Amino acid sequence: IGPGAKIASGVILHANVSIGADVVIGAETMLQQGVVVLDRCQIGNRVSIGPNCVIGADGFGYYTDQGVHHRIPHIGDVIIEDDVEIGAASCIDRAKLGSTVIGAGTKIDNLVQIAHNVQIGRGCILCAQVGIAGSAKLGNYVVIGGSAGVRDNITIGDQVKCAAFAAIATDTPDGSVIAGIPAHNARQTFREIRALERLPDLIKKVRALEARLESLDQTENN
Repeated sequence: IGPGAKIASGVILHANVSIGADVVIGAETMLQQGVVVLDRCQIGNRVSIGPNCVIGADGFGYYTDQGVHHRIPHIGDVIIEDDVEIGAASCIDRAKLGSTVIGAGTKIDNLVQIAHNVQIGRGCILCAQVGIAGSAKLGNYVVIGGSAGVRDNITIGDQVKCAAFAAIATDTPDGSVIAGIPAHNARQTFREIRALERLPDLIKKVRALEARLESLDQTENN
């Protein structure tokens, strides 16, 4: 436990937990085995963080000068509000400036990556292997299925539902139900998928029609 850290009553720290300097941890929070919380991060009350999570590592940001990649300093922090649950081996990166924020009551599955400066609202659900790129904003009660990805610097509205394996690449209005790559209206996406399933038969029919037309042309020319 680093210098200046403040740990409230009822906090449970399992084996091999590491807490950095000036970290704040609220009451009745539990950090399971191997959790790392780096300097100046703030964790609310009744939060549960699964084994081997890392909270507050530097975000993934570089600039390139004369062919060499240089790391951009990340001097912000992470704020995790009350009643959040985070599954095993998930990572929440600290902000470049300001805070990466996880809203109250949000539930995060195993192996989720949340990048620098992401803002997640209240009551969201992020399933396993979701990846959210830097500075994306999620509203309240957003649900994102497993292995979906969110592009950087976009806004996802309240109560959006996103199917697994989708790629959210643009701003998404409140209440949308989306799927696909890139993600858009789920009903339209599923219609397109069904149409693609019929494509081989349609190609055969088109080829047969082309052959008949060629035969008719030859007959007329003769």
